[in-house]
Amino acid sequence: MSAKHTTQSKQQLAALSLSAIGVVFGDIGTSPLYAVKEVFASGISTDPNHVLGVLSLIFWSLTLVVTIKYAIFIMRADNKGEGGVMALMALALNGAKSNPQRQVFLITTGLLGAALFYGDSIITPAISVLSAVEGLQIIAPKLEHYILLITIVVLGVLFMMQSSGTSKVGRLFAPVMVIWFASLAVLGVINIIKVPSVLMAVNPAYGFSLLLELGWKGFVIMGAVVLSITGAEALYADMGHFGLKPIRFAWFGFVFPALLLNYFGQGALLISNPAAIENPFYLLAPAWALYPLLILATLATVIASQAVISGAFSVTRQAIQLGYCPRMNILHTSGDEMGQVYVPAVNWLLMVSVFILVLSFQSSSSLASAYGIAVTGTMMTTTILAFYVIQALWKWNKPTSILFLSFFLSIDLAFLIPNCLKIPTGGWLPLVVGGVLFLIMTTWIKGKTLLAQYLEEKRMLFEELEERIKDHPLATVEGTAIYLARSVHGVPQVLLHNLEHNHVLHEKIVVLTIVTKEEPYVDEAHRLKIRAFGDNGNFFRVKMYFGFQEQQDVRRALQLCCHEGLDIDQKNVSFFIGSERLAFRRKSPMPKWRRSLFRFLTHNSSSAIEYFKIPVERVIELGIRIEL
Repeated sequence: MSAKHTTQSKQQLAALSLSAIGVVFGDIGTSPLYAVKEVFASGISTDPNHVLGVLSLIFWSLTLVVTIKYAIFIMRADNKGEGGVMALMALALNGAKSNPQRQVFLITTGLLGAALFYGDSIITPAISVLSAVEGLQIIAPKLEHYILLITIVVLGVLFMMQSSGTSKVGRLFAPVMVIWFASLAVLGVINIIKVPSVLMAVNPAYGFSLLLELGWKGFVIMGAVVLSITGAEALYADMGHFGLKPIRFAWFGFVFPALLLNYFGQGALLISNPAAIENPFYLLAPAWALYPLLILATLATVIASQAVISGAFSVTRQAIQLGYCPRMNILHTSGDEMGQVYVPAVNWLLMVSVFILVLSFQSSSSLASAYGIAVTGTMMTTTILAFYVIQALWKWNKPTSILFLSFFLSIDLAFLIPNCLKIPTGGWLPLVVGGVLFLIMTTWIKGKTLLAQYLEEKRMLFEELEERIKDHPLATVEGTAIYLARSVHGVPQVLLHNLEHNHVLHEKIVVLTIVTKEEPYVDEAHRLKIRAFGDNGNFFRVKMYFGFQEQQDVRRALQLCCHEGLDIDQKNVSFFIGSERLAFRRKSPMPKWRRSLFRFLTHNSSSAIEYFKIPVERVIELGIRIEL
């Protein structure tokens, strides 16, 4: 490798690492605002031994969960470079193709993780921005009454900016977050110098002795310690945007040290001044730096919220592509970055939910009781899915795989069980959100499965259709008819419906099925499959394959067909789409309580015309009654 190429590679790694600091680490990077304060709010005193014990628990949580579990192990499980719970589920499913029962378990686990992620997406913006603005209680107590109003305004502006995409705001992300992490480190060092003995907390014995001393209460504070690792999932989820090396480089080289220095700095402050527990983060700074720190913290929390909101858009798109969620209107906000999408319905639902949270809980301390259970639940689903990946695809031997699962699952449980104690005081919130979304996704999957079975029962082969046409000849008209079909086999119902009522046949008929693969991207060489039927060669079955990260565009399908030798005149083509009307038999396999929900989801699903970018002026919709 030449010196010039090496230099370019290093520059590219540095640039991507810098960008990752601006996007990936916003959530975990703003945890110092509230994590230490909430641990001591659990009811333990701020004597030196307790402070060292808490710092030890935070240090080893960051080391074991974020560094070892995610940065070293989980991030190796990339699905063609993509990460996140949906990508991991798709990867695990690839290793369980011959085991239907395991597939059902993996899909259920993955959907639970995705549903809990939405609960996290609602709480993170609320607690992050609110905790930053609460600095006014220290800086300007007279303005304390305006904290909720300022929080609502900041969050409102953030959600209204989503439609323009993150690319414009993204240019500010990296510099702001670099300054933020540098400030965390500097503030920490200033206070560590005053009490250097605080560094002894790296010894795990302090953490163990604290847990043993406090007994049951020590177990409970683990539910607050988890606040220091919220955002760990983002390292894996955003891997597709930045790559493995840049995220690891940023974490080990800058973010992890900055976080540790700040946490240890807060610990040093509490040892020297126990009264600083009122707000140990802001009291780290000298008086002259408080206003700049407040502004910087607010910007950092907005960036952290932006990353979580963008993640919700991305997970929604993946769920739609994989068939786990009804179609929604998805807008691509960047011509260069495929991953930058905006889902209006999700954006406004998140905004309303976040506003309700802020106005209901009114403080970051109250919200902290609702935080954690969604995060730990998602972490647990990631551990389980990773176990199947390392066993089936990485070919680890069984004892090693079980050791991995047991070790990290025990850590996840050590965080999850204490957080379950918060259910009555707010932990119910992400569980309700996750439960509702899980119900919606499983109902949609059940309905789509029944619909596929119905189509299979009604299926007619192309050969049968040809024989019927020979017996009952139809008039032929010019042009090409393209029928969108759900199934990759047989004649679609909308084609049979059209022939039955209009009694005409186009000179060229194309049955187009769009298939989403359980991988993020599909190579162009494997994008298209075309098969001709009929004696006259006028029937064509076209299958077009997309990854779950790709935009599904029918106009592009037509262009590719032309390149593959299937000539389609786009000015003389008609798209036939079935407008389905659902009904349920009395003994339908669909439970009664799910039927209305599935009918509602189907009715409010985004139009296939908009979703697949079909020229609306070329569309003919035919009503089809389907009885499940």
